Amino acid sequence: QVQLVEIGGGSVQTGDSLRLSCEASGLSFSSYAMGWFRQAPGKERVFVTAINQNGRLTDYADPVRARFFISRDNAKNTMYLQMNDLMPEDTAVYYCTADKNFVSADGRNDYWGQGTQVTVSS
Repeated sequence: QVQLVEIGGGSVQTGDSLRLSCEASGLSFSSYAMGWFRQAPGKERVFVTAINQNGRLTDYADPVRARFFISRDNAKNTMYLQMNDLMPEDTAVYYCTADKNFVSADGRNDYWGQGTQVTVSS
């Protein structure tokens, strides 16, 4: 059974940093592209960032580019999202996702975590 567990959400102030982790089990982690999506209150879930299987290729949505950084440790079956200079508009539930081929920005990926809440107050 595949499980993706997001860890590290919380409440922070504008300008703070936060790191999320996604711990994967039940799959060959190094064979999967990984990514993060987020869903703000009253809005649809949207793509944030993705990383390929070996960690050499990354992609970012424009609102987070140069503030958020995705990485992975295949030896630990874990993906990370370093979020810097957080703003109130980053408030959302953040979801981890995995796909055998590549992370699709339209959300049609193989597996999803349950999400973790990130709240940024001004």
